[in-house]
Amino acid sequence: MSAPVLVRRAVRGASALRGGRLRRPTPYQFYGALFWLVMTLAYWRVPLCCDAGQHAAVVERLKADLLHPAHTMADLPGEGSPYYGPYAVAQGVVARLTGLTGWEVVKLAGPVHLVVLLTGLGRFVRTLTPRAWAPVLALLSMTLLWGTARVLWSGYLGLMPMTTNLGYPSALAIGLTFWAWAWTAARAGDGARAVRFVGPSGLGGWWGYAGIGVLYALILLTHPVTAASALTGAVAVVASRQRDWRRPVVARWALTALACAAVALSWPYYDVLTLVGDTGMDAMHRRLYERLLANSWLAVLGLPALWVRARRSPRDPLVLLFAAECLLLAYGWVSGHYTYARVLWAVLVPPQFALAVELAAPRPWRRARKVLGGAAVAGACAGFLTVHAGAVVPRSVDPVGFTQPTRWPSYDWAARYIAPGEVVITDGYFASHALAGYGPNLAAPIWPDPALDERERRRRAADVRAYLAHGSTRAERSAVVRRYHVRWLLLTRWHPVPEEAVVVAWSGRTGEVLARVAG
Repeated sequence: MSAPVLVRRAVRGASALRGGRLRRPTPYQFYGALFWLVMTLAYWRVPLCCDAGQHAAVVERLKADLLHPAHTMADLPGEGSPYYGPYAVAQGVVARLTGLTGWEVVKLAGPVHLVVLLTGLGRFVRTLTPRAWAPVLALLSMTLLWGTARVLWSGYLGLMPMTTNLGYPSALAIGLTFWAWAWTAARAGDGARAVRFVGPSGLGGWWGYAGIGVLYALILLTHPVTAASALTGAVAVVASRQRDWRRPVVARWALTALACAAVALSWPYYDVLTLVGDTGMDAMHRRLYERLLANSWLAVLGLPALWVRARRSPRDPLVLLFAAECLLLAYGWVSGHYTYARVLWAVLVPPQFALAVELAAPRPWRRARKVLGGAAVAGACAGFLTVHAGAVVPRSVDPVGFTQPTRWPSYDWAARYIAPGEVVITDGYFASHALAGYGPNLAAPIWPDPALDERERRRRAADVRAYLAHGSTRAERSAVVRRYHVRWLLLTRWHPVPEEAVVVAWSGRTGEVLARVAG
């Protein structure tokens, strides 16, 4: 009896390129793409604000001089500023090649950062579970289960903060951190639970470990505060996944650490070691510790799921990650280095993701999981309705009156008169944050920066306050003008224009006045 002959049907059209059947997208691919589209539109409809002026200023300085950029906000050299990391330099190159302004580069970076963040999240969750809906639920948990207080700091991953901070380097650094953790878990993985892939360089073996180290170095040079979370998490992931600690394995992880240190320490624009113990930014971050509970209490809903994982295995990656990041957060409070409040996102990710993995389990569910799911839905609705709804619901179609994202005024009207590099004195909060992004300098930079001695920055701030004081004399003001080469004043409508200044333009929206001073 002859063997049966298998006849393969001819495949025509686009399906022929994929072997006869179109591959259906996974739930995360579909909803992740939808999330990217919605948040990109939400981000694009809101004018850049807050720290965006600082990051636009970084691009403008690199666009003007790629190898020796000036200080981001002052008429001074910028050598030693941690703002000039590899990613900022890449943005400067883009600006020089395309002619884009710093503001335009920051705006365009938002959707790119979101792609890195979404793909990194999906990759990391895949190291935790093969459940198809887990990444979708992790994304919802990460963006909704924060607190019920509105907070717009960079590094906070709620829907509302994303409308302002997607263009910041911190958003990219967090996305890269998820990728780094996923690749670290894969290298330290235990068989079936690890994602199978070759290293970021496309090569296996030693090169893969070195590539991971380079990635952590790029995170460190791009956003040092996020790097503290990334490196702490890396230790937790290795401790949870690595079972074999023979000498060759230890040597490979040593290569990872060596590659990270070599790349970070060889960066020519600034010395990362100068950031150790730097306290310039600590004071402004204390408020984040004081409002820690209000900014994060909804994530507590994930603690039961995290507890279940801890009972199964004390070496669970999310359990160790949570413990390690909590220690880092506590260190910031105890030591007075309040900048570590910015690692809150990494503290909340383990309970948020543990909850997502638990709720992605196939049905039927036990009663405890049903209760947990109901609580999670209630928490997500509370977070959305109290804080985040205005991020994705425009005012024109808002039937309730949700709080909308912050809308800062533009200073295009003033920047058209001020040449790049000219020095400005301003008493406005918005102007002091935004104006440097157009190319001008401030007599007194508002942010601490290792490139400028903090005592000098405070002295400049005191001189500016003396200039703006109502009782200042013309001679005192002239001395400040000569000392800092001041060319322009940008004053709010509450401050009188000095007699020696000439009004050039004014804003119909804010009432601010631009005046030229003789120097």
